[in-house]
Amino acid sequence: MRSVEEIKKDISTIKTIADNIKELSWKLGNGGNIRETAAAVYENPPTDGYRIVALWLHFGGERVFLQDADSLIMRTNDLVEVLTCLKSTFPSITRVTTYGRSKTAAMKSLEELKEIHAAGLTRLHVGLESGSDQVLEYVQKGVTAHDHVIGGQKAVAAGISVCDYVMPGLGGKRWTKEHVSGTSEVLNQINPDYIRLRSLMIREDIPLFQKWADGDFELLSDDEVVEEISELIQKLEVTSYLASDHIENLLQEVEGQLPSAKEAMLHLIRRYQSLPPEDNLNFRFGRRAGYYTSLDDLRNPRTRSTVDSVMDQLRTRGDDLEELMFNLKKRFLV
Repeated sequence: MRSVEEIKKDISTIKTIADNIKELSWKLGNGGNIRETAAAVYENPPTDGYRIVALWLHFGGERVFLQDADSLIMRTNDLVEVLTCLKSTFPSITRVTTYGRSKTAAMKSLEELKEIHAAGLTRLHVGLESGSDQVLEYVQKGVTAHDHVIGGQKAVAAGISVCDYVMPGLGGKRWTKEHVSGTSEVLNQINPDYIRLRSLMIREDIPLFQKWADGDFELLSDDEVVEEISELIQKLEVTSYLASDHIENLLQEVEGQLPSAKEAMLHLIRRYQSLPPEDNLNFRFGRRAGYYTSLDDLRNPRTRSTVDSVMDQLRTRGDDLEELMFNLKKRFLV
């Protein structure tokens, strides 16, 4: 835990660097054009700190993310002091976002969350992952569906914009139905501003990988994950914006404002599910290999031909395409 004094010192340092860049814009004859000067400083910064601040100023200097962990775990008075310092030092800031655990938000009183929001916190990113207690316990999330609901409802009631991250596939084959039903129930009770899909992928350095290797956990196929997403969307009764903005998601274009975009999203999923087997494989391989970004790209004859050619070469070489796609997905995790 970093002290309030240390964080405020960082804010003061950022302010000094920002002021120096603004002063430099006049000296360089840019007439106070911060973006142009910031771009020049970014290319040749005296320190890494200057590079970071220059990049922030270049993109407007209006948004801040409280980094790296569950910032809500700070004592309310301390977090309010930091937010107040941040907003008073940089009046240009229009949004302050942080990560936060449902359990931590649930432990705060509604009055505390309102105070934090009034001090400047505008958005909360929450790793919901699942609304099924079975799944949450299995992956040792350290939170229950009830915690998710209470924490999310409190944050929403306090005026904080909530963005919940959901992990399709996290229930595996054993709990896919429970994962969908539990997650939809929790989201329906919270009604967050945003729901973001982050399809499950596992690496060797996480406990779930070993459970999969031992046969205790069965991963869903791409098609099963897509079906799970379809069932989740059908069960949602929210006014949230659903986004699929992550490269691990097979159908990134499945997104829109609910409930109005629900049928359009389900229609796109049905289009994918109706693909003949060879088209299905071609699209999945093309997506994982970086040739396609959307389902419509499958209609591009030149790209389609390229993907077919690559697949034929790999088959001739004796490669397992499903194994290759699995390894391609792993490389996207950092």
